Amino acid sequence: MQTELSKRLGVEHALFGFTPFPAVAAAISRAGGLGVLGAVRYTAPDELERDLDWIEEHADGRPYGLDVVMPAKKVDGVTEADVEAMIPEGHRQFVENTLAAYGVPELAEGEAAGWRITGWMEQVARTQLDVAFDHPIRLLANALGSPPADVVARAHDKGILVAALAGSARHARKHREAGIDVVVAQGYEAGGHTGEITTMVLTPEVVDAVHPLPVLAAGGIGSGEQAAAALALGAQGVWLGSVWLTTTEAGLPSPLLVRKLLAAGSGDTVRSRALTGKPARQLRTAWTDAWDDPEGPGALPMPLQGLLVAEAVSRIQKYEVDPLLGTPVGQIVGRMNSERSVQAVVDDLTRGFEQAVDRINRIAGRSQQ
Repeated sequence: MQTELSKRLGVEHALFGFTPFPAVAAAISRAGGLGVLGAVRYTAPDELERDLDWIEEHADGRPYGLDVVMPAKKVDGVTEADVEAMIPEGHRQFVENTLAAYGVPELAEGEAAGWRITGWMEQVARTQLDVAFDHPIRLLANALGSPPADVVARAHDKGILVAALAGSARHARKHREAGIDVVVAQGYEAGGHTGEITTMVLTPEVVDAVHPLPVLAAGGIGSGEQAAAALALGAQGVWLGSVWLTTTEAGLPSPLLVRKLLAAGSGDTVRSRALTGKPARQLRTAWTDAWDDPEGPGALPMPLQGLLVAEAVSRIQKYEVDPLLGTPVGQIVGRMNSERSVQAVVDDLTRGFEQAVDRINRIAGRSQQ
């Protein structure tokens, strides 16, 4: 699975794996893809530095990247406490009432929420970048539009390619104008924040819109056959996220969540604002149903919603409250039916890719067999 982009980055396969788990990122790189660590959950620079050091030690010298969530525009002087103060009391009460309805215990006294989205904040994201630029990352991806111009310039000065996710051709053109090197066309099927255009439609639109920039296809891709289809649509690789959740290296702390992922079908996800305030595909649960109920208060805009539900999500995860327990995941969850190593996933992807290419060659009368 070699393309111009994969050759430029020095990876064997044009597989780009986004993951919040350092062990998965390193394993993807060792398997011949490009592991990309998600930074949004890191609030302390030393924690990110520790995990990037770990990846560097365990990637066997293979390239890897980092994914941040950084707005192109910022509001100076706004702290997390300032944002917290904007959350209406009625929404806080709704959270507590919902948790009480399902008997979710409180955290222990003094125990902080283990899940907190603060990486979206300008000052946090910049501390992440200060750490990242001291490491030999090959790709810097931004999940919230184009990063600020000075960040793009700083990355380019260090020889780092900059990627940005796009849910429409219009967004992709803005990335091109901002000097982005790689556009990730993320379709409706994807896990996490995603738009309303499907991958099959979006990919060729973005390819045409930003030519000759390389495009990665994302959303609903979890097999080699789908990867071959993405390249046939003009992409120079595939961006995979959900498929790594049930790998052995991910080591999800909740056995119940793993079982729910393995049992879920492709129709068991929903785009909901429950997690961050922006539409994000995730497992459908009683928690997402509560926030999507028109009789409820409705989700707050980003970043208020993420801060509002941080402790609640931690409580749900810690106590494994089945009706409420979920996670961001794409529609490809319907194919995630067993726990496998990252290497096994990559082997299956490359094998399926070869078979798909051979099948097309036979149809076209070009088979060498």
